[in-house]
Amino acid sequence: MRRLPLFVIGLFSAGLLCVGPLIGCDTPSERPDDDVGNSDVENPHLEKYPNLKKIDLPEGFQIRMYADDVPNARSLELTPNGTLFVGNRAGDKVFAVLDTDDDYEADEVNTITSGKRMPNGVAFRNGDLYVAEVSRVLKFPDIESNLDDPPEPEVINDNFPSDGHHGWKYIAFGPDGKLYVPVGAPCNICERDQQVYSNLQRMDPDGSNKEVYATGIRNTVGFDWHPETGELYFTDNGADNLGDNRPPDELNYAPEPGMDFGYPYCHGGDMPDPDLGDEADCSEFTPPIQKLGPHVAALGMEFYDGEMFPEEYHNQAFIAEHGSWNRTNKIGYRVSLVTFDEEGNATDYRPFADGWLQGEQDWGRPVDVELMDDGSMLVSDDANGQIYRIIYTGE
Repeated sequence: MRRLPLFVIGLFSAGLLCVGPLIGCDTPSERPDDDVGNSDVENPHLEKYPNLKKIDLPEGFQIRMYADDVPNARSLELTPNGTLFVGNRAGDKVFAVLDTDDDYEADEVNTITSGKRMPNGVAFRNGDLYVAEVSRVLKFPDIESNLDDPPEPEVINDNFPSDGHHGWKYIAFGPDGKLYVPVGAPCNICERDQQVYSNLQRMDPDGSNKEVYATGIRNTVGFDWHPETGELYFTDNGADNLGDNRPPDELNYAPEPGMDFGYPYCHGGDMPDPDLGDEADCSEFTPPIQKLGPHVAALGMEFYDGEMFPEEYHNQAFIAEHGSWNRTNKIGYRVSLVTFDEEGNATDYRPFADGWLQGEQDWGRPVDVELMDDGSMLVSDDANGQIYRIIYTGE
């Protein structure tokens, strides 16, 4: 995938290039009414979990329950051996969810650690589990050999701010072998030292060589690297209290270090901040590669590189949208899809799994997405403490 040409970036900055036509590119295009799946045919989970019938999916897809008792299920990390580690934000625990009989339904949930401060982020490398609290990153060595009696964690790095506002973290290892750790803004909109806040950092697995990779980021709680190019994409939550329909949340493209995405001076690539916008011009910053819905709370994202879904989904980005909390009419509460062409341009933004919001009543809140070894997709829901599994049957 190639980096966008400068003239295309200019169009984004000027607000002239839109994909997804409603509300200034902020609202996903809708799925045709006749392209709705999640049939109850041969789906044994719909009777036991009737809420799953509310989820609309493209034709040929089904949603099932993978685990139904994982309190405040947040970030997901599946190991090559099939252990699913799950972080918390409202809780203080990290769980190991096991499918001991290989039937793609979890049958055991172990608590790996408790008493931690918003241990939202989990990552796995060379047998070790990494857990991000607000101000530090921990490592549990050789964790899968000690699930019944986890070892005391090692403190890898405790040199992060202690602010609780946007303090919870999503973490992941990049293709460069480094652990990427975000630090959100400790506010809604404010100026702070961007070498400390409003950035995405990376460090070696032992916590050394910590450096800032990208700045101008209000709060990213999800990122992934393209399966073919190895280039980084991340979600970012737009600011509150600037209107129901602005600013958009963002999907950003950061193929190299040193890029600035505009916060707090510019929102969504082309919207100067009402108070701070005079201090910098939006043209100075990198715009989002795709504007997302306003206040959808875009969190976990992952590129699809499995074998189960049809070819049209390969190398496309799935995004868990947690849902708005103070918009007049609620939005989000779904898993959305952003598609790209061969040149790397975003071509569409639309719902993929929709229905956790019914009218103005939400019954679940997606947080993260994770692919299984068979190509099916797991989706965490912190409101219900559940983890769903989306499969493609072709029927």
